[in-house]
Amino acid sequence: MKTHVKKGDQVEITTGSVAIKGKRGIVLAVNAKKGTVIVGDTRQVTKATRKSEANPDGGLLLQDAPVHISNVKKLG
Repeated sequence: MKTHVKKGDQVEITTGSVAIKGKRGIVLAVNAKKGTVIVGDTRQVTKATRKSEANPDGGLLLQDAPVHISNVKKLG
């Protein structure tokens, strides 16, 4: 799938829930195969993790979630 945005572009989320619609951010990653992008600090989800060497406490972590590429508009 051809994409109109690339990593590092500034974008605005055009559709979605009231919580994320209209938010702006920088594209952190593009997944052209799935047609999604990850926009920094716009759509965060909580993920439960087990204890491990990398995360000795375990618990809840905030993670950026993907947004469909048709729901973002490139700025500038």
